[in-house]
Amino acid sequence: MDLNKAIQERKSVRKFSNKKPDWRNILEAIDSCRLAPMSGNVCSLRFVLVDDKEKIKKIAEATQQSFVENAHYVVVVLTDPTKTLSLFDERGQKYLKLQAGAAVENFLLKIQEYKLSSCWVSHFVDYLIKETIKVPSNFEIEAVLPVGYEQKPESPKRRKIELNRIIFFNEYGNRFMKKPKIIGA
Repeated sequence: MDLNKAIQERKSVRKFSNKKPDWRNILEAIDSCRLAPMSGNVCSLRFVLVDDKEKIKKIAEATQQSFVENAHYVVVVLTDPTKTLSLFDERGQKYLKLQAGAAVENFLLKIQEYKLSSCWVSHFVDYLIKETIKVPSNFEIEAVLPVGYEQKPESPKRRKIELNRIIFFNEYGNRFMKKPKIIGA
C-alpha cells in the first residue's frame, strides 16, 4: 500500500470482527516503531504484545473502554525514561512524549498496510495496566493499541479538515504566502 493511501484510509476502529490477525504482522508494525525519530538517538520505547484474554479484559477495564476487550491483541506502548532524562533533564519528558507519538503513528500506518485496524487509546488507569502486565514502576505507559480486523459494516469516514483552515505563512493568522519576486521581469 502506498503511504499516501495508508494516511488517508487510517481511522480509529472500535468494533473488531472475530477473525484473528496474524501476530507476525503486529510484530512488523511494532518493528516500524523503532524507526521513528528518537531524541539523542536513544530508543526509550518498549512494547508488550498481549494476547491473554484475561489480561486484555483487565486492560479494557483500566481504559474504561469496553471495545478494547474485543480485540484479539493489545499492544501496550511504554517508555523507559532513564537515558532520555539523564541526557536532557526535564526537557526529556517532552521528548519522550514526542517520540512515542511518532512511533505510534508508524505503528498505525503499518497496521493499515496489513488491512488491520486499531484505535489509539490514551485514557487509562496506569497502575492497573502496570499491575496486569508487570511493568516496572519507573516506566510510563504511553498508549494502548487494540488490534484486530474491522467488523463490517465499515465505520463512517472521518471528517477531514481542509488545509486552508489550519495553515498560515510566516506568522500566525497570515493566510497568504508572499508572491516570489521575479528577477528580470
